Amino acid sequence: MPGPVSMELSPPPSGLEAEYETLFTADSLLFLHELVSTFNEEVDQVLRLRVSRKAHLDLSGDLPSFLENTSHIRTDPTWRVLPVPPRLQRRHVDIGDLAPCDTQRFIKALQSPAQGIQVDFDDGNCPTYHNQIKGIHNILKAVYNQFPNVPPISQAPVLMLRPRAWNMLEHNMMVEGREVPGPLFDFGLLMFHCGQTLSANQSGPFFYLSKVESFMEARLWNKIFVWCQQKLGLPLGSIKATVLIENVLAAFEMEEILYELREHSAGLNCGIWDYSASFVNKFGHRQAFLLPDRSKYVNMEKRFLRSYMELLVQTCHRRGALATGGMAAPLLPPDPLSDSHRRVLAAVSRLKLLEIQAGVDGFMVYDLSLIDPMQKLFRLNTEGDNQLNQLRHDVTVTPDDLLSMPSGGVTLYGLKYNIAVGVLFINAWLSGEGHFFYRGQVEDSATAEISRSQVWQWICHQTRLEDDGRVVSRRLVTELTEQLLVELSALRPSGRDKQRLLTAADMFLEVVLKRDFPEFITTYLNQEHTFLSSQSSGQTEALATDMPRPKL
Repeated sequence: MPGPVSMELSPPPSGLEAEYETLFTADSLLFLHELVSTFNEEVDQVLRLRVSRKAHLDLSGDLPSFLENTSHIRTDPTWRVLPVPPRLQRRHVDIGDLAPCDTQRFIKALQSPAQGIQVDFDDGNCPTYHNQIKGIHNILKAVYNQFPNVPPISQAPVLMLRPRAWNMLEHNMMVEGREVPGPLFDFGLLMFHCGQTLSANQSGPFFYLSKVESFMEARLWNKIFVWCQQKLGLPLGSIKATVLIENVLAAFEMEEILYELREHSAGLNCGIWDYSASFVNKFGHRQAFLLPDRSKYVNMEKRFLRSYMELLVQTCHRRGALATGGMAAPLLPPDPLSDSHRRVLAAVSRLKLLEIQAGVDGFMVYDLSLIDPMQKLFRLNTEGDNQLNQLRHDVTVTPDDLLSMPSGGVTLYGLKYNIAVGVLFINAWLSGEGHFFYRGQVEDSATAEISRSQVWQWICHQTRLEDDGRVVSRRLVTELTEQLLVELSALRPSGRDKQRLLTAADMFLEVVLKRDFPEFITTYLNQEHTFLSSQSSGQTEALATDMPRPKL
């Protein structure tokens, strides 16, 4: 280990001693130390740049636009990203939100007919020490063909590895006296243990990059890729990355993001809920950016989201990169002859057909039962491996298009739904889970993000309900949260489960009632004493006594 005290690592979680020993060798720790110490300062710089841009927008009242100082990149028609590798050329349907610590679901995904798997350490994963170690070790087992009855990595669905985003820290490792950025912990271990084998099998290493806000962040990732390839003896361009355009500011820098990653780009991805929540994050105090009820008025057919998807497709295909759509969250009812099954499948098909017609090259589903019907939808409505030839010359997107909020109000149903998703997401995190199921679909940090964002914003602007004219206030939200607890507690016979739910409700109210908007719910939770203590063995024992948990 480098230096006497320049690196500290927590001991293994109970039951994962062997996995820990496999991951944390002397060589891997040396690699992680070098990676983190090389890029620590630049990580801090891009995070400071986020704060600076937000402060400028707040102080000036300005709105984002396409950047003047990079117009030469957008107007130069000659540059392209490096050609898409063969394994990525046909990825019509990927499985999304797959936390790799869920061994059984991971194995089923590897055995499935999907073309890719979003191996998710971000939106669908709760980043406990146990989950990170288990998840990364499971990826090693898949890459080295150690799961029984699973195809070799060159034939299995391609792994799209999604490390945590820049807002997340790994509390269990310190380098030179500071906690390590979560994405460097995940990326470093995955590359060190799997990079060369994935490359030798023409199956990676391929990554998703979450919550990128600017081309400067793409530039940093590119530097990390170049450094890493040199250290591991991989050719330049071995690493390919799809950037998720989940932030309204990034929507104005798509070409620049592709340009910075042009030797390492696998394309860009749309994500409706994180993207919508970013409007509240950046402009939530402004009345003009009041986002209406998402359950009734927000979908990909609205101008601001349709424009964002069409611009993304046009930008990618113009530069030879793939454009991918979001994830279908509904769960198909098991009986294929039932009305509910037909209704859910028709609804998913209609929305996904809109994405196909916009020109996307693929998208994700959560439910493995949706893989075959969505593959069929692609076959019926496209030709070839992808839609790179759909250049969308018909599309012209202006800043007004990207910034136009849909009209509409707030319903009591929408408010209650948002409260439920927010509370249940926090409850899932306190249980060590990154997603949960509610009313027939999967919910994760992206839906929790938009849910709590809307509740905060509606309180902030004292919005009135369409149903009865009541103001969305602290009192109303607290009352509705208490009603939800009564309904949910009836389904939870265990005192420990009830106590955890009460704690989750307290934490949800704390987030939505804050004077200033907490930027990411996952950052809030990951720094929260209540969450951190719930991950310690002492807290687990305290839970068993059903005693209320103290908060700092």
